[in-house]
Amino acid sequence: MDRRCPSAHPEDPTPCVGPAVVTVLDAVNAGADGCEHHAARLLASLEGGRVYALPHAPAGAAIRVFTAADTTRPFCWVDSPRIRPSQLSASENRARQGR
Repeated sequence: MDRRCPSAHPEDPTPCVGPAVVTVLDAVNAGADGCEHHAARLLASLEGGRVYALPHAPAGAAIRVFTAADTTRPFCWVDSPRIRPSQLSASENRARQGR
């Protein structure tokens, strides 16, 4: 099996898209480096998470991850009905609130 970046969740079946270029930190500053794809999925699944570009990252990597996470549902690889706010993306929750 191919190695995946540290931000890839064990149950997420998707492969990495490129090298690790950002670090995602949770609310207590625990972090994991990741490719843009898995970092966005991880950030979407955290409350109070933040993303920072690694020194070798291409320009805009952290912004791309942040933007992708906004429209990604938490634990998006789980196939189940999604109706509670904690199961929806940040953008879906804003739309529900009329913002």
